[in-house]
Amino acid sequence: MSAEYSNSADQLVAAGASVIFNESPVPCRENLIYHRDGSGIFRLVNRFFRQNLNVCQCWKRNSNYLVSFGANIEIPTGGTVETISLALVVDGEIDPSAIMEVTPAAVEEPFNVSVSVIAQVPYICTCSNVSIRNISTQPITVSNANIVVDKA
Repeated sequence: MSAEYSNSADQLVAAGASVIFNESPVPCRENLIYHRDGSGIFRLVNRFFRQNLNVCQCWKRNSNYLVSFGANIEIPTGGTVETISLALVVDGEIDPSAIMEVTPAAVEEPFNVSVSVIAQVPYICTCSNVSIRNISTQPITVSNANIVVDKA
């Protein structure tokens, strides 16, 4: 199972906001990833968690997903030249190993950033949320955003 979501347009992402994905070239057909076009949140389902007659049948297995993200980022016109960053966020918390950081020499100087991490949905949960967040102190321009999710 693989799924791909993208946004090829330039988008101004406010500090603390998520990158938006508005295209689903390869949506998930197995009901394991939920995403609404125009949103930045992806819900990953624990494929081993099932409910039957209100009794949880949990096989105590985590579900692992390989999440790969890539995009071009830059400081927009009028911004301050400083380090800018995106990060993969799992259940509202930044994954420290998934911070993408660059320091442009000027505004409108694009950099390509990417990251791949395994996001784990614990066996005690039905699902986890994943997003890409601007953790910079200012808005940044994100273009050609692409995220691919694979069962690991």
